Amino acid sequence: MFQINTASNEIVQLIPKRFSDLGFTERGHLQEWIAKMPESLGEELLIIQKEFDGFDETRERLDLLALDKQGDLVVIENKLDDSGRDVVWQALKYASYCSSLSKSQIADIYQAYLDQNREDGNAKDRIVDFLGASDFEEVLMNEGVGQRLIFVAANFRREVTSTVMWLLENQIRLQCFKATPYQQGDQLFLTLDQIIPTPEEAEFRIGISEKKKEQRTAEKSQLHRHQIRMEFWTKTLEAMENANIERFAMVSPSRNHWLSCGSGRSGVIFSLIFSKKEVCVEVYLNNSEATTNKTIFEKLYENREVIEAQFGEKLEWQRLDKKKACRVKFSHPVDGYNEENWDSMIEWLVKYFPKLENAFRPEIQKIKLSK
Repeated sequence: MFQINTASNEIVQLIPKRFSDLGFTERGHLQEWIAKMPESLGEELLIIQKEFDGFDETRERLDLLALDKQGDLVVIENKLDDSGRDVVWQALKYASYCSSLSKSQIADIYQAYLDQNREDGNAKDRIVDFLGASDFEEVLMNEGVGQRLIFVAANFRREVTSTVMWLLENQIRLQCFKATPYQQGDQLFLTLDQIIPTPEEAEFRIGISEKKKEQRTAEKSQLHRHQIRMEFWTKTLEAMENANIERFAMVSPSRNHWLSCGSGRSGVIFSLIFSKKEVCVEVYLNNSEATTNKTIFEKLYENREVIEAQFGEKLEWQRLDKKKACRVKFSHPVDGYNEENWDSMIEWLVKYFPKLENAFRPEIQKIKLSK
C-alpha cells in the first residue's frame, strides 16, 4: 500500500503492521469494524447476530452471522494476526448447526440482535426490505446446503488454505479475506483483500451457483405444474365420463397441458388444452408431412362458414406457415391455476368439446387427398 504525496509528487510505501502491535483485538475491533460495515467484504450483507451461541447442547459461538442477498446464511469467522489451525473446522461446525435454522428462527435471532443493540425496527420487515421481497411469507431463506463461510485474518496457515481450496473444489462456498493494518504517523489504515478464491474466480463460481439455483427453482416450478395438471385432468375426465362423452373414455390424466383423442382420421387430433391463462378445445393437424397438414387445413378452411355455423362460435384458424402442424381452436381466457375456477373451466370444456367434434368430424371424413 502506498500513500500519495501530492506536494512532492511521489508515493510513500506504507509498512504493514500486526494488529496486536497496534493494540487491536479480534472481538473489540476487527469484528466490530465488519459488523458496522459488512460491505467491506465486497457485497451487501445483513448482519443478524454477533457472538451467536444458539446451538443446542454446545457452548460454542460464532463471530458474526449474516444473510446475503440470496437469503443464504453467512458464517463470518475473524482471526487477528494468525488464522490458527482449526478455523475451518470451527466454521464448518457452525455452518452445520445453522443449516437447521428455520425462517422464523432466523427472524427471531435478528430481532434479538436489534433489541440488544437498541436499534428500532421489526426484523421481518428489515429482512423483507433487504431481500427485495413483497412480504415475509414470500421470503426464502437458508434453503438446503446454501450456507456460506467467510474467514478474515492477517495471515492464513498453509493447512488452512489447502483445506479451503479442497472444500471449494467440492462445492463448499467460502472465501478468505486478508486483513492488513497500516500506520503512518497518527493515521491508521486497513485493507481487506479477497485472496481465496480470487475475485474473478469468485464471480465465475457465483455465476455457476446462480445457474444451479435457477435450475432448482425451475424444477420445483415444473413439478408444481405437473401436479396441478394431473389434478385438473382427473377432474375433467370424471366430468367427461359423467356427461357420456366417450372420446376420452380410454384416456388417462396427464402431466402435460393437453389431452388428446383421435378424430377417426390419421394425423388429425381433437385436443383439450389447459394452461395458466386459458382453456381451449382444438383440432390439431399433425401428420408427418407438412404438405398434408396444410392441404387438410385449406380444405377445412374452405368450409369454415359451415363448420362455424355448426359449432355456433367463431373459431381461430392457425395455418402456422413456419411449422409442420396446423390447428383450429376455440379458447376461453381464465386464471387456470386458480382452483376456484376449475368447476367453470371443466363445465366449459364439457360444453364445447362435443360441439367441436360434431362440427369437424363430418368435414374431416369428406376430405380426399390425392396420392
